[in-house]
Amino acid sequence: MRAPRPGSVRPLVADSWRRSAGVDPDGVPRVALGADELDAARRDGPLATLLPIVRRLLVDDTRSAGCVVAVGDASGRLVWVDGARTARRAAEDMGFVPGADWAEEHVGTSAPGTALRIDRAVQIRSDEHYATAVKPWSCTAVPVHDPSGRAVGVLDITGDDRAVERHTLPLVRATVAAVEAELALATLRIPTPSVVLPAEAELVLLGADTATLHVDGRAVALSARHSEILAVLATAPAGMAAADLADAVYGDPDAVVTLRAEVVRLRRVLSSAAPSVTLASRPYRVGGVRTDVDGVLCALDRGARLQAVSRYPGPVLPGSAAPGVDALRDLVRGRFREAVVSDGSSDALLAWSRTPDGSADARVLRALLATLPPRSPRRAGLVAAVEALEGP
Repeated sequence: MRAPRPGSVRPLVADSWRRSAGVDPDGVPRVALGADELDAARRDGPLATLLPIVRRLLVDDTRSAGCVVAVGDASGRLVWVDGARTARRAAEDMGFVPGADWAEEHVGTSAPGTALRIDRAVQIRSDEHYATAVKPWSCTAVPVHDPSGRAVGVLDITGDDRAVERHTLPLVRATVAAVEAELALATLRIPTPSVVLPAEAELVLLGADTATLHVDGRAVALSARHSEILAVLATAPAGMAAADLADAVYGDPDAVVTLRAEVVRLRRVLSSAAPSVTLASRPYRVGGVRTDVDGVLCALDRGARLQAVSRYPGPVLPGSAAPGVDALRDLVRGRFREAVVSDGSSDALLAWSRTPDGSADARVLRALLATLPPRSPRRAGLVAAVEALEGP
């Protein structure tokens, strides 16, 4: 088949086509890396830092969108491919597999190869590809740089038109930014084998009336009041004055004496069971701890709605009546509602509607109804649920 010619295409694509003039448009990528070389690339060097972050931030969303996500090295050779099973099988037919060389000089215009060639983020839509086998696909790719500014790899999402939607490029860029930040931090770390830093504790607040503190492989059950104090302080990294904390926990800013006595008891618990967690005064501030709420909100912020819902077992300390906990509970519910409604996908809405909070939210159920086909068997049950929530 004749190679494509630059015409009424974007300048970026026209330039790439000119550079690709010596490439056979009907050819297939060569496999340049064997199993041992792939294992080494995934285990050592900058891609070893990149892969865990990509798995955590992109894989779930990529699968739900019917796309594949790939990581290539600085030469354009793919070292890892994951995503929707059907899309992965189809991608194999065009040679989009681990070990394949997708450098622009070997396969022509494509997002991963062209992004590396011009060292910038690229989106390539279907017919903008040079090779014939790739034209049914669209892709978005962003190069990854080490702290010196040298390109060390590329991150790519490939699929149908969803792979080049407006939100895809910011999502890939954000993931690459997280990787580059981790690479920069790695250069600053000084090995100190004689010093063992305490692991950050996790405060689990979702789905249970009292919190559990996970630290050093142990689970520490907290009382209801101690759960409320830590939950409120965990949302205030700058700390809180005694009267403000008393108001958030007891609903009474004058309950400072009672609060101080409870904080003394909480410090005793932490000093014996979780010494890495600090509880300072003036202002009251907690350190050395993260919460499971942080994890689900971070997932929502990066657009991983399904992942966030899967990590949500229920409301924040559902049995608590503390005003500060109630405010946090409402904040989390509201963030989920806005995220899944603005996302508009039936998968995200359906997943949230199956949680206790989502099933009691008429706005979410109405949004889900709008995504279902007219003859969907789910419609009757949803209509009945909305009517029951909204009343006559």
